[in-house]
Amino acid sequence: MIKPTSMLLLLTCGLASCAGPAVKLAKVAPVTPPAQWRTDVEPGSLINERWWQRFNDPQLNALIERGLANNSDIGIAIGRLGEARAQERSARAQSSPTLDAGVGAAASRAVSPFGTSQDSIGTQPTLQIAYEVDLFGRIADQSAAARNAFLASAAARDATRLSIAAAIASGYVTLCALDARLGIAQRTLEARREALRIARSRTRNGYSPLLELRQAEAEYQATLQIIPQAQLAIARQENALSILVGDVPGLIGRTSALGRIVQPAIPAALPSELLRRRPDVAQAEFQLAASDRSLAAARKRFLPQVRLTGSAGATLSSLLGDPIALWSIGGSILAPLFEGGRLNAQAEGAGAQRDQAAWAYRRVALTAFREVEDALAAARRLSQQRTAIAAQRDALSGGLRLATNRYRAGYSPYLEQLDAQRALLSAELSLIQIEADQLTNRIALFQAMGGGWTSAGIGTEIFGNLP
Repeated sequence: MIKPTSMLLLLTCGLASCAGPAVKLAKVAPVTPPAQWRTDVEPGSLINERWWQRFNDPQLNALIERGLANNSDIGIAIGRLGEARAQERSARAQSSPTLDAGVGAAASRAVSPFGTSQDSIGTQPTLQIAYEVDLFGRIADQSAAARNAFLASAAARDATRLSIAAAIASGYVTLCALDARLGIAQRTLEARREALRIARSRTRNGYSPLLELRQAEAEYQATLQIIPQAQLAIARQENALSILVGDVPGLIGRTSALGRIVQPAIPAALPSELLRRRPDVAQAEFQLAASDRSLAAARKRFLPQVRLTGSAGATLSSLLGDPIALWSIGGSILAPLFEGGRLNAQAEGAGAQRDQAAWAYRRVALTAFREVEDALAAARRLSQQRTAIAAQRDALSGGLRLATNRYRAGYSPYLEQLDAQRALLSAELSLIQIEADQLTNRIALFQAMGGGWTSAGIGTEIFGNLP
């Protein structure tokens, strides 16, 4: 005669042969880092986590520190991290037994055929324990998926911090550039005011036609319009920066003018190390790992589940002198036979999610290399542009001095000086834009290279070291 325990084992082994369906997955090619960057760069120092300090601007440092502490997007990311950690702990708890306590009470009255009644009060306290044996690793897969999802959330928080720091730094550079544009507009306005004064004097004395006076007035008014435009742009930029640092819109202090902000050297980074130094790539990698384990768990739902249960208790009654002890222990196997296609659909859905995660990782990895290549190429081209524009500005400045002297001496019409002023204004504004572009490109390069981020220590957060 076959014992019940032997029958249980035979039934389990037989049902285990009914594995889940083979889910067809997309073939996603791996991302191979290039041997070297397309743009040759001189070796520099490694990026540290406080990369913004290399710009040597105390106000910029203070703004970024405030932003990292108070920015709403970072706060949301930290909240999502806490949610993911709770979900991971819940998934791990499934591998532990459950212990429940209960108590029941009842009061009754019995009436005999002779009309006498007898009252009784009874209670039954119980303890129940249940445990699912993770025979095929389904619970372990679910726990691993939750753990990788938590790590992905931690990497997402770090990616948000890096993005906010870069946005604040770029916004501060833009604000300083707007200040510089306003300063040039104000200096140009003073020059146009002086030119208008001379034109009025020359027209009044009959040395110049009325046309020159009207031209001087028109140019003065055109330059005057630039001032409120620049002031409006500054106010809007200050408001945007205030929101980034977690404050209400208001004034933003500046430590340095645009030209005094230090442009750091290009940091050192090998293409082979890039994918390990970007939090967004780590996030995509953890999400891919989580989807792999979720798919494994979905396929194992077709396998039987083995549960062990036990209970112990006692019955106490006013009719009994001594309590009655009760206990039981048992086990069960639950295997799916017909689910109407639900389990197949869940497995196929998990496979589709895994494909999405694989393609998302490839996209993020390729984008990482492109962003670094773009920033390195821009660093070289912007440097060449700045050299050319600075030389043009110097030449136009000398030309304006000559044109002004000739006009005041009566050797040339006002139009010659006006053309020289227009060309110089355009060159000075272009030079400011190039200098700002160089700084913002360096910020983008730091961000593209990961901003000094490393995955070291991120795993310890699984044990509760939340920010």
